[in-house]
Parts: sequence; C-alpha cells; structure tokens
Amino acid sequence: MNTLAVTGAGTVFSGDIEAPVVEGADTVIVTDGTISDVGDAQELRAAIAGADTVVDARGSTIAPGLVDSHCHVVLGDYTPRQKTVDFLAGYVHGGITSVVSPGEIHAPGRPSTAVGVKSLAIAARACFENFHPQGMTVHAGSVVLEPTLGERDFADLQEAGVVLAKFGFGRYMDPADGVDQVRWAQQHGITVMCHSGGASIPGSKPITPEHLRALAPDVCGHINGGPTSLDPAGVDAIMDETGMALQLVQAGNLASSVRILERAVRQDALNRIVIGSDTPTGTGVMPLGVIKTVAELASLTGLDPALVWAAASGNNARTWSLPAGLVTAGRAGDLVVMDAPWGSTRESAREALAVGDIPGISAVITAGRVRALRSRNTPACARSAHVEPPIPHLESSAH
Repeated sequence: MNTLAVTGAGTVFSGDIEAPVVEGADTVIVTDGTISDVGDAQELRAAIAGADTVVDARGSTIAPGLVDSHCHVVLGDYTPRQKTVDFLAGYVHGGITSVVSPGEIHAPGRPSTAVGVKSLAIAARACFENFHPQGMTVHAGSVVLEPTLGERDFADLQEAGVVLAKFGFGRYMDPADGVDQVRWAQQHGITVMCHSGGASIPGSKPITPEHLRALAPDVCGHINGGPTSLDPAGVDAIMDETGMALQLVQAGNLASSVRILERAVRQDALNRIVIGSDTPTGTGVMPLGVIKTVAELASLTGLDPALVWAAASGNNARTWSLPAGLVTAGRAGDLVVMDAPWGSTRESAREALAVGDIPGISAVITAGRVRALRSRNTPACARSAHVEPPIPHLESSAH
C-alpha cells in the first residue's frame, strides 16, 4: 500500500459543478492511486503521519487535474499536425492529467474503410492503455464514423473496448446521412462527439444546427466553433431543444463561448458545459490551453472560477464516465496544487483566475504520484508546494 497526503491547502476545488469547493477541507489522502479521504488535517492527522509522501500546499489551492475533453492524439507523444514531440508531457505541466481523443484524425493516411477505421481506433486505445506520458491518462481510440461502417462493426468495436466516436470527418455526401452510424454507436455503449460549425481541416464539412438535431450525438463538439462558430440562433436551438453536452474549446470563438456560458447559467444548465482545448490543430500545441480557457471564461463572465474548473474536470468526467476529475473518495488520485502567480495582484489561484490570470502550478499528481513540480509552462507560484521526502529528479528539473 502506498499513501500520499496533500495537505495545508487554503482551498480545495471539488470538480463538482453542484458544490465546487470542498468546505472545511485542507487535505486529500490518496491510497494506491485512488482518493481515500478528503477533509480537515486535524481529523486526518494519522493518515498524514503515516503517508509515504506528504505534499504541503502551504496555503495554496488543491484542485482535480484538468481533463482536456478535445485533445488530438494519434500514437505516442507526437503530433503529426504540428510535428511536435513530447507535447502531452507538456500538457501535464499545464495541469492536464487526462485527455479524451476526438478521433485520431491526424494520422497520416487515415483510412476510411471499415476495417481501417476500426483498426486505428482499437490500436490507439490499446497503445495508450500502456503509455502514460508524464503520468497522464489518455482516453484514446475514438472511431471516426464513416459510411462504410455497418451495425456489426460497432459490435466489434464494443467487444474491443472502444467507447468513443467522432462524427464530422467521414466521407458522407451529406452529414445527415450519418444518422445510422451515430445510433449504432450509441446502442453499443459508445459516446459520440460531433463536429459543429464550419469546416476545420481538409476532410471535414460544415455541420449545421439542423444536422446536429438530426444526428443527436451525445456531445456537441466545440459548440463555440472549431474554429468557426455556429449562428447564435442555431446554438440556442441546440441548447433549448436537445440534451447534448455543450463543449467549449480554446481553439474556438471566445465571444461565442462567453455567450453560451452566460446563457447556460441563466438556464441552470452548467452541468451540460464541458471544456477542452481542441489542440493540437492549426491553433497549435497549447499546454496551457485548458487552464487559459478557465481563466478567460471566469474573468469575462464573472462566474466563480471553481465552477468553471468543474466544467473542465468533473463535468468532463461525468460526460465520458472517466475515473478522475472529482476530488472525492473513490476517484483517481489526479490532483493539481496551484497558487496565484508570483507578482500577482491577487492572493490565491481562485482570485487570480477571476481576473483572467493563469495560476502558477507547483505540483501535479497522477495516480497518487508526484509527476511534476514547479510547472515548466505556468508562471511561478507565490507559494510553492513542499514535498517530503524530497524527490530529487523532480526538484532538480523544477529549477
């Protein structure tokens, strides 16, 4: 049994949109990679004393690791789209501890035959089950829906463990022709994300609100544009007439994001908002893509940053049935320790996010293990976490 204690926090974000801060808590205990307790240090002093590793947050903030719900992985820690190596490890330094693939669409020579698209999804899923860059969990193997796929193919995918699908890059003459594949995927336990808005790259087509209502996917991918946004009236129809999750991304239209988020607040529909980066794409490789989105949306809407953080963690976890994303017992021990950036006019990560500043990350933990100290991508923290016993290779790389 291996135990890690993260203690001494001023605030603990829960990742839960219904209660975004864990009141009265300053400590999280992780046992064998899973959160076993969350509470007050005095009540958990025996667990802290017996922990193999203790991370002192020194008054800063503990939060669930961010979940990037739209990250274009292919195979390995390499993106053909931007010809960049080690990008996923860099995303961990941006507080992202899990990513969800919206289809391995950037694979050179991506196939369109039934056997080809199935094989790519199955291979990607299997590879990333065994590969965790910088400790990250990659939920890969998202089958790109093609008109060549029949109902039996989805039974094959389900048997192979594939649970993700993406619509919007297949060789359909009319996107509305994909209704059968979307339904077969859903009937076989596969969560379907659909492209929305204008075409993003060669091989994709514009997908309108009318298409989306006919297709009825589980998730409206980048409803704020990927990168070209939908007509506001069409967005409103999707929000009012469907129950699909509404994904806001960094590589989209910020004005549209703000409008959608404010409308979701008015409709008491924050539970439908999920956040991702939609990178690497033409927008580039963005290790801070998700935390930057949280800062932008919180500062421009006035919404509590803890709520926006929940849309980028717990909401994603619930939409895709992921093990991480919430700071509660039984969830994966993926955590971020962060504070106001050094030199900030604000005194905490929550306050910094509220004015649009990106916090400094001083520790990233996945599966109960410290993976990074003093992020190589965020600003330095006003208060940095301290680890006992020291982890020499992380301490040295943090300087």
